[in-house]
Amino acid sequence: MAETESTLPRKGRSARAVSELVPKVGGAAFRRFGFMQNEVVARWAEIVGEQYARYSTPESIAFPVGKKSGGTLKVCVTGAFAPMLKHVEPQVIERVNRYFGYAAVSRVALRHGDLPATVRRATVTEHPLSAETTTTLRDIADPDLRASLESLARALSSTRGIPKIS
Repeated sequence: MAETESTLPRKGRSARAVSELVPKVGGAAFRRFGFMQNEVVARWAEIVGEQYARYSTPESIAFPVGKKSGGTLKVCVTGAFAPMLKHVEPQVIERVNRYFGYAAVSRVALRHGDLPATVRRATVTEHPLSAETTTTLRDIADPDLRASLESLARALSSTRGIPKIS
């Protein structure tokens, strides 16, 4: 029986963007080390606040066997910051659970250690928004949406053309 062209495997597949592959590779690595969502590491400062993120970083979440709730969040803490973080543990648990949308974490385990070096971004000078953009943003009733769109407009106004990868 002759196979039609549509059932044959494609040999000349086009190249895939790296951005399509990285979340899959990173997701598998994070799941191996206890993270269901790699966003927890990337958004740690948003979840717990800049003050706490400066001196701590999440390492993994260990769940009881067969469950996906009531886990232990393992956090690496630097210096003498551990007692302070232990003091606000209920707030950290609440914020992490709010991020997940359910009671994923019930306990925080702290470990003293050195934090990975952070890459500092170059400071971005703010450019004023055009009068047209300001007028358009003023018409938006939802303050959160307005703030998000204003932040996006400011970020776009500070760029100069297509980014160059060197």
